[in-house]
Amino acid sequence: MEKTLVLVKPDAFKGRHTGDIIKIYEDAGLRLLAVRMMKMTKEVAAKHYEEHIGRPYYAELESFMTSGPIVAMVLAGDNAIAKVREINGKTDPKEAAEGTIRKLYAASKGENAVHASDSPESAAREIHIFFNESEIFD
Repeated sequence: MEKTLVLVKPDAFKGRHTGDIIKIYEDAGLRLLAVRMMKMTKEVAAKHYEEHIGRPYYAELESFMTSGPIVAMVLAGDNAIAKVREINGKTDPKEAAEGTIRKLYAASKGENAVHASDSPESAAREIHIFFNESEIFD
């Protein structure tokens, strides 16, 4: 069973869509193994988005991700990474397919409701930024 990290971003949390988003994942057959509500710090943002540091958009990304609460979760299932990314939809909600999380809840390409790991390697790295093994219930 593959694991992936999902973050409900500040825009979706503020819009009260967290429960709806979790339900979409669970209805798709994914299992919730860990969940935490928190406010991302600049230090956590730098660790999570390390490959983006120095790029022109990083300051805006950091500011957005630290602007309010997020919900971090570990989801699991067969092909969980690809499945979650399909459920989330394209980054730009204008290009996202009908019924995807971003089409339903994202305001813009920058404020796009959710983050999901894009590979098994990034999932392994990202999960442990937010959770230790004793907090993951599989």
